[in-house]
Formats: sequence, C-alpha cells, structure tokens
Amino acid sequence: MSPAVRPGAPFGELPVPESVEIVDIPVSVGVLTAMRTIVPADAANAQQDAALFIPGLTGSKEDFYLLFPYLARLGWQVWAYSQRGQADSAGPEDPAWYTRSAGAADAIEVARVVMQETGQARIHLLGHSYGGLIAQAAVIMASQHDAPGPTGRNPFSSLVLMCSGPHGWPGRHADMMAQIMGDPQDLWSAGHPTITAQDANRLSAQDQFARRRAIATRKAQLIGALQQLASVYDASFDLRDTGVPVMVCHGQNDYAWPQEWQRREARILDARYEVIADAGHLPNMENPEATAALLDDFWKTSRARRIAMGR
Repeated sequence: MSPAVRPGAPFGELPVPESVEIVDIPVSVGVLTAMRTIVPADAANAQQDAALFIPGLTGSKEDFYLLFPYLARLGWQVWAYSQRGQADSAGPEDPAWYTRSAGAADAIEVARVVMQETGQARIHLLGHSYGGLIAQAAVIMASQHDAPGPTGRNPFSSLVLMCSGPHGWPGRHADMMAQIMGDPQDLWSAGHPTITAQDANRLSAQDQFARRRAIATRKAQLIGALQQLASVYDASFDLRDTGVPVMVCHGQNDYAWPQEWQRREARILDARYEVIADAGHLPNMENPEATAALLDDFWKTSRARRIAMGR
C-alpha cells in the first residue's frame, strides 16, 4: 500500500464483506474514505482492469457492499469512495464547495490514486444517480485538461451511468431542500419523528447505519447536491464528444429519473442501454448479482473493442 492510501476504519454498523478492504485516500479537500475489492486467489479470471465507483445523493461507499463481493469473485479490482461531505469523508460546511466541478476534481484525484495502486494507465468509472452527474463531469474535465494518466489520454476507459439521468428539473426535491433548510435534525431523524433515542437502539443494522450516515453527512453537501439535481444543464453532448464508451443502465422499476430520459440520453451518447430486472433505483443492492454480471460483460466488451482499435 502506497503513502497515497492508508488503512481505514469501517463506518457504521454494517459488517464489512470479507472481500472488501476499507482505506483512506488523502486528496485536496481532505481525507475521503474508500474501499476496494480483495480479489480471491481462486477468482475465475483475475482482470487487469480497475474501476472506480461514485455513490449518489444521500449515499456513501457502503452502498456497494453487496455488489463488491460479486465483482471480486469475477476478478475485478474495484474501488469506491464516499464523496466529499458524505458520511465519514471530509467536507467543508459551505454549500459553495459542492459544485459539480469540485466533485469532478475529487474523482480525478482519486482516479490518480487508483491508477497508481493498480498499475493501470486507464480505469473504468461508474456513477450512481447523483454520482452519475459527477462522473460525467469528471470524464469531460479530464478530456479538456491534461489527463492524469501517464499516456496523456483520458484516464477513464469507459463510463457507466447507473440510474442517472441527463439533467434535473426546477423544484426537484424541493421538499427535501425545505426540510434541510428548516429542520436542525438530520434527514433520517426528520423522516422518523416517532423514533426515540431508546427506540434507536432497537433498529435493524441497516436502519442504524442509515441514521448514523445521515447524522454524519454535511448539510452543505446535501444542499449543494440538491442544487445540481434541480439544474436543467445537460452535458450529454459534451460527454459524447470525449469519445469515452458509455453504458446507461437502470433498474426496471427506477423512477428517480424518468426512464425515457435515460433512454434518450443513451441514444444521444450512442451508448449501450440496459434495464436490470428485479431492481429499482438501487440495483447494486436490490439485484447485485445481475448488476455485477452486466458490468463484467460491459467492461470486457469495452476492453476488447479498445484493444481492437489499438487504443
């Protein structure tokens, strides 16, 4: 483990899967907490490529706990991090520090670390929901500036937009924004007003974790993210111009973004489009095995095409 990565401590009550290692990654904004797969010695096919995952609005790296073991068994070196201000990651108290470009810069910094740790010149990128907006911005930013990869090319060899639409709409999550601005409590506690401190001790491990994460997450992060989710800015054409292969996928019951918008985004990007059965907005938790199989196929196909084209 290089100085750029330090051993980390688990966050919350959920057990860490055996195939997952918790780490800390120091970047410009502070220490971002992260995790990576431990590929078992008997993995069917140890992959050379690596991937980086970005979680959504109220999420954190732990959203991928159920998915990572499947990807580890498939041989993939996969990393995920909690974005600035999420859970136990560092983050300022001012919403002005939670712009799309700031999140993209974090993603590129973390990508540099992943590339150094795995020895890869390029890595796959995945953004879930709001994390998809950040992932798009990272790919675009990397193509417009000096890429962090030693080859001088965009460091992201492919992009997966999972349950993530092209843009938001005015007033989106207005109720959540009003709650954050007017209630001193965290979102979870505000949404469960009858839960007392004594009751909290009897919550399920998942609810205890959700409560702890909501308490730890900066309100500034939520405000900044909600402002972006209410924006109508569509970066699809800028993303298409980067030439990075994209897959747009979502659960069959995902209504966080209109599914037609996601299909249209895929058409604009000339992207692969997939619907994951038996899942809603969180296929990484609701159907992790099928999600892992889809990612495995997309990454392998993307790599084969890149090799065939000499890239």
